Amino acid sequence: MNNGRLLSLGTGRLRTVAAILISEVNQVITVGRMIDLAWDADPPARARGVVHNHVHRLRRLLVGQAEIATRGQGYVLLADPCAVDVNRFRHLVSGAHEAEPRTAVANLRQALGLWRGEALADVPGKRVRRALGVGLTQARVAALQELGVKLLLLRRYGELITELTAWLAEHPLHEELTALLMRALQASGRQAEALDHYHRTRRHLKDQLGIDPGPALRETYLAVLGGEPAGSPPFAGRASAGPGPRPGSGPGPGSRPGPRSGPGPGPGPADSYGSGDPSPTPPAVSQLPPRIADFCGRVRETVALDQQLDRLPRPDCVVLTGAGGTGKTTLAVHWAHSRKDEFPEGQLFADLRGFERPPMRPATVLAMFLRALGVPEARIPEPLAERSALYRSLLAGRRMLVVLDNAGTAEQARPLLPATPGCLAVVTSRRRLSGLVVRDGAALLTVGPFAAEDALELLGNALGRSRVAADRDAARALVERCDRLPLALRIAAARLMAHPDWSLGHWTAKLADERRRLQELSAHDAGLAVETSLYLSYRALSSGAARLFRLLGLYPGRDVDAPTAAALAGRDLERTHRHLAELGDAHLVEEQPQGSYLRTDLVRIYAEQLVAVEETPTERDLARQRLRDHTVRYGPGRC
Repeated sequence: MNNGRLLSLGTGRLRTVAAILISEVNQVITVGRMIDLAWDADPPARARGVVHNHVHRLRRLLVGQAEIATRGQGYVLLADPCAVDVNRFRHLVSGAHEAEPRTAVANLRQALGLWRGEALADVPGKRVRRALGVGLTQARVAALQELGVKLLLLRRYGELITELTAWLAEHPLHEELTALLMRALQASGRQAEALDHYHRTRRHLKDQLGIDPGPALRETYLAVLGGEPAGSPPFAGRASAGPGPRPGSGPGPGSRPGPRSGPGPGPGPADSYGSGDPSPTPPAVSQLPPRIADFCGRVRETVALDQQLDRLPRPDCVVLTGAGGTGKTTLAVHWAHSRKDEFPEGQLFADLRGFERPPMRPATVLAMFLRALGVPEARIPEPLAERSALYRSLLAGRRMLVVLDNAGTAEQARPLLPATPGCLAVVTSRRRLSGLVVRDGAALLTVGPFAAEDALELLGNALGRSRVAADRDAARALVERCDRLPLALRIAAARLMAHPDWSLGHWTAKLADERRRLQELSAHDAGLAVETSLYLSYRALSSGAARLFRLLGLYPGRDVDAPTAAALAGRDLERTHRHLAELGDAHLVEEQPQGSYLRTDLVRIYAEQLVAVEETPTERDLARQRLRDHTVRYGPGRC
């Protein structure tokens, strides 16, 4: 991040060099060590020059945020240590060691909340991940173990079960954490599930490592089997003192998909699953997030969703697709709240994080849904197909709404779709998810930018109608410079609310500078930015489509035809059509009836910034020359 702006480092060795410098911020790292870490095999003769070039690029990217200084035979990244998540994590964990249990739990939760998947998972190179990432993972596990001990002492068993179930679903070989989970389950009156976890872990250890459980886990098993209280010695002492997994029992391969978050099993009827009750009744659920109070516009889309509701009781699905920041989630949640009386037996909701890394796996979401529907953890099957079948069986004969937000692919959403009359699935995505439309008969509804009057209404709701009415012309110019995009409008309104002395005209004038427009449309404290939204869509493109998108940043107009795009990229027309279709599917361009492709101003500005950073001067000059040659031969394209 640079002043709240997400920086794109690509997927190559530049990301590796950045990771090495950031991981040891304010410490000198020799060029020789950077070379050793950055190449898995023998480094090439030009490795030192490659490192120097990458450091030069990073210096340009970090201007105003941090400094990379030369120190002797190496480099040092000079920055506030607390700006690096690793250091913040260590500081919070250190503060938890001597704190009283409740304070320690708060610190540890904040520390663990800084993690987004495995350490250095998106950094290429096994050697650097092994050298820098293993210690971080061990520290994470130790923090999770300490959190477990504190929660056990506080008798917050439900929270502990949720935390450990999520981790052990991904890393089923960790014995100390398995022991903690067994004690929490036992204390919650779920002795059978605790014993089932032990036997499951024992099988994993035998099948994958050829070993038996260690003494600590075996003693916990005997304690649970004998009904020993959860906090009694020697368990509590062992858990708090344990430094981590014994060799071979830490995170590793072979994990089964499992829940990462979500409510625990429901009361009452949940106990009937697997107990011989022929007709268990799952509890009602209501998982919808809060809706925005100042929702406005979207009349056409709301009517279309109502029409899908009228098609029930046949099983149904509708995909809300559109560019990032168009308000798809806001629309889906608002409509779901307004129609939830039509689904009295429950509403399920999951953010699939389809454009984040890593995305939610269908098996993980199914485990969340099954627990919410009352299925005990021990009765949730492991194979994805079996989880999906059980989920659909539970929805049979019920009238339920399922909102699947931010799906990345049709394959991610398909196992989560209901299959019985009376249920409706609403899926939101930055892509069109044509697979759901073609194969599953889903309806497709495109959510675009606001109409001009709706954009003004949103601005008035946020700022006050009198403030907008006082300078209507500036307000109209403002919404156009935000491309009438709800996310951009809300960020602009938030900036104006933070500066009540600013006039609309002043803020609109700031956005006139295209070099700073994306930077201005960033809510730094909330982690929201138009540029970040665009980056998530760009990152999901294939390499060919991403390159074409960047090179379009050299084209001066908003409206470009396929032959001009092909000339700019130096590719044949057929391949360019495929890449333009992919950009259209991601809503980064919009195909026009006459065959040209339109970009919004914010997309165009983002492409201009990308091409200046990610393409070399030589590549940019060659692309401009190809464009000039094409223009001389065929005439100017659409501008």
